[in-house]
Amino acid sequence: MQLLSESLFQRFSALVYQEAGINLHDGKKALLEARLAKRLRATGIGSPKEYLEFILSEEGREEYVKFFDAVSTNLTFFFREPKHFEFLEKIALPEIIERSRRDGSSRIRIWSAGCSTGEEPYSIAMTVLSALDHPARWDFRVLATDISTRVLSTARAGVYEKTRLTHVPAALRQRFFEPITNGGSPKQYRVSAELMKVVAFRRLNLMDSFPFSGPFDVIFCRNVMIYFDKKTQESLIQKMSAYLHSGGYFFVGHSESLTGLRHALNYVMPAVYRKP
Repeated sequence: MQLLSESLFQRFSALVYQEAGINLHDGKKALLEARLAKRLRATGIGSPKEYLEFILSEEGREEYVKFFDAVSTNLTFFFREPKHFEFLEKIALPEIIERSRRDGSSRIRIWSAGCSTGEEPYSIAMTVLSALDHPARWDFRVLATDISTRVLSTARAGVYEKTRLTHVPAALRQRFFEPITNGGSPKQYRVSAELMKVVAFRRLNLMDSFPFSGPFDVIFCRNVMIYFDKKTQESLIQKMSAYLHSGGYFFVGHSESLTGLRHALNYVMPAVYRKP
């Protein structure tokens, strides 16, 4: 693929920012070129300029979605940043259970925003289901959203290589995963029906209006803010926190912080915030 001219890079960057809020600064030019090269090979389109014109045309709407699949980075694994799951189990969940019982409710709702290939929402579900004394008595659901249709397809299938389960405790692996065997030692595992039942995957662009009402007891929005500039971060945190239950928790990635952003959340510990 021919290298992107500066003007064409700026046009792609503006499109990505306008559509998804992702800030492709100059340091991301090589990344964009690499991702574009894959799409050009897949479509047979001759140049980045022709590709841009195609995805902006009516007949290019399907490829438009695939383009955003390609430029959104997805890196995750089960129980990534484990202190968050410890906090969920030992601090947040007991508070949610106590509040629900006080209100005469059995409802628990958690949102995994930017869920990628599903490891985060499944980790959340495993943590909650294993901590509840009688899971069947609770109306517990995890909403898992991402802009990428490609990663959502993987998440819904719920099949993972054995190496991806490295950080899943043995007891949870035995309860929530089914080995896929072909006569020998299993190399893949499938998420159990119990786990799939409580996780709903939906495509959502965080820049769009949210097609749900909430409120959520906990929101995980980890390693998502890093792709946005400060203005978009501030707007997004204000928008998302409006869907958080009073007393609910908001998690960001350990490499992220809400310092310097205007919001109504209280700092609890690094990467953990609480709505008053």
